[in-house]
Amino acid sequence: MRIVFCGVGAIGSTAALLCRNLDATLVFIDFDRVESKNLLSQAYVKPSVGKNKAEALKLQLHNLHGVKAESFGVRLTRDNVETLCKGADLLVDAFDNQDSRQLLSDFARKAGTPLVHGAVSADGTFGLVRWDERFVPDAEDTQGQATCEGGEHLPFLGLLAATLARAVQDFRKHGVKRDAFVHPTAVTPVPT
Repeated sequence: MRIVFCGVGAIGSTAALLCRNLDATLVFIDFDRVESKNLLSQAYVKPSVGKNKAEALKLQLHNLHGVKAESFGVRLTRDNVETLCKGADLLVDAFDNQDSRQLLSDFARKAGTPLVHGAVSADGTFGLVRWDERFVPDAEDTQGQATCEGGEHLPFLGLLAATLARAVQDFRKHGVKRDAFVHPTAVTPVPT
């Protein structure tokens, strides 16, 4: 099985770490670089600062856990989405913007590839784990708005990432697609 994580910031990097036990090839796509401020809310270690996030996560999984993964340190675009995502058995969206989510959703629907989304509200009051057939990407309040900076929502982001990882694991092991509404104090399964 090939699981492609698109966006490995706060939610994506943590969910990917929690999927390291799967018998699957993990693939990471992210164009961004690790900054010092990311260490507060993302699954990166200090020596990763300055490196591409996808590559840094691949190296960490290999060095700390012996897990081999693949990385693509590029921005997902209409020109490369098919090349990067074809052959995936599961796509995991942890992007933080509507355009990237919509691009991935369009590809997944066209290719018939299962896609699960993990998203947090800009104010950190709730999050969603939702399968593509029941997900509609919405715009961020402000273009390029950071939703996971500073570590103030760290426990909640961990809960959301764990819920996303659980959705990936349930799909991988049992073919089950569960949605969830995540609140800082609870996870509520959403009937499908």
